[in-house]
Amino acid sequence: MASLYFKYAAMNSGKSTQLLQAHYNYLERGMNALALTAQLDDRYGVGKITARIGIDMPASLYAPDTDIFELVKSKHEDAPVHAVLIDEAQFLSRSQVEQAARIVDDLKIPVMAYGLKTDFMGQLFEGSEALLCLADNLEEIKTICWCGKKATQTARIDGNGNVVRQGAQISIGGNDQYVSLCRKHYMRGESKPMLDADEVSVLLEAAA
Repeated sequence: MASLYFKYAAMNSGKSTQLLQAHYNYLERGMNALALTAQLDDRYGVGKITARIGIDMPASLYAPDTDIFELVKSKHEDAPVHAVLIDEAQFLSRSQVEQAARIVDDLKIPVMAYGLKTDFMGQLFEGSEALLCLADNLEEIKTICWCGKKATQTARIDGNGNVVRQGAQISIGGNDQYVSLCRKHYMRGESKPMLDADEVSVLLEAAA
């Protein structure tokens, strides 16, 4: 039975890697999986899903005004679509998530959406909030903070590694702008290990 899945995590958790693996699994079985990615995410080129481990593939684009249901329906009429895989699903609008639900309910095609749950301010993205409300299945993809604990937050950092608390919700970037942190270090604004007093003294003595 077709279902709407939301697989969410902080940055650098392997979301795109899992999507690419799922796509390959369908192809290996002679099935057609339609991959979609956000038009505004052009970090690795427009119309491409890229994993940090170095693999990628072309994908169809969706923009803020794209009707996801009509897009999939049209492609399904040309050739059977056995699954829809959506990358960067946090950029979906509420109406697009509802369209994704219609793909499942009306077209009987499973939809797997991969994306961030919250932004750098700890607030839900519109698409993520809608998916949390409407998805049949929720799955957290885990990654770790620099301290080794599970990372649950995505922090935005400046050029010096300082955690940024204000700004536009959407700013496309990778490791140069974002880091995954556990709640403790996210709230403390510690994007990397901090030196304690003894370590600072040793460094000062060495520099003297």
